[in-house]
Amino acid sequence: MSVEDKLKALHELQTVDSGIDRIKILRGELPLEVQDLEDEVEGLETRIRNFETEITALQEAISKKNNEIVTSKGLIKKYQEQQNHVRNNRNSIRSQKKLNSRHLK
Repeated sequence: MSVEDKLKALHELQTVDSGIDRIKILRGELPLEVQDLEDEVEGLETRIRNFETEITALQEAISKKNNEIVTSKGLIKKYQEQQNHVRNNRNSIRSQKKLNSRHLK
């Protein structure tokens, strides 16, 4: 084998060896990257749970307010009927105040 052939073989061997070294480095970093991704997924899952909890709380608040609206509408109707049947001015003023307070809510 000539010197030129030996040098070419040595160069090829060094190239292959460098490639193996790069693979070993990447393989060594892979568990760290996997751990980072797992941590990120866990953080995102926690955020999703927090959002779901917040959504549930907001839905309950909306439902409560809707019930209050229904109750207030019923009271407004009641006060309007009372106002239509008022016999004296004093009862009329009291009824009107109740009606106005319900409209404001």
